[in-house]
Amino acid sequence: MTGAIWNLLLALAWVVLSGDFTGLNLVVGLVIGYIALLLIEPQVEALKGYPGRIPRILGFIGFFIKELLMANLKVAFDILTPPWHMKPGVIALPLEAHTELEITMVANLISLTPGTLSLDVSDDRKVLYIHAMFLDDEEELRRNLKEMEYRALELFR
Repeated sequence: MTGAIWNLLLALAWVVLSGDFTGLNLVVGLVIGYIALLLIEPQVEALKGYPGRIPRILGFIGFFIKELLMANLKVAFDILTPPWHMKPGVIALPLEAHTELEITMVANLISLTPGTLSLDVSDDRKVLYIHAMFLDDEEELRRNLKEMEYRALELFR
């Protein structure tokens, strides 16, 4: 968290010192601040691990946008074609997430994806119950959801 704050402060300093108050200039400031923090990371204990987190975040965003697009296309195709292909059902997904924040993030990412909805978490916080619109291949759905969980948890570790 300290690295993100420093990166934002460096970006804001860049915007103020350059006198160009635009979004593009803020992005340039974020990139320059990231490079500066990458260079000084070995000397500053509070920055340990921060530069490696940014590529993981960007990779996850790309992965999630791809999953979101594919799920939207699948749902749209099912709605627009006369014979419906959906086979709804509920599955139990064993969780690797342990903390409340991790479980909440995984459940929300699943619910944000069209065709799936997080219903409940077991009392022992080890199983997430999910309603799926397309339950043709349960194992493939589990693999896709576990991949999403794994990538989301990588952001925290």
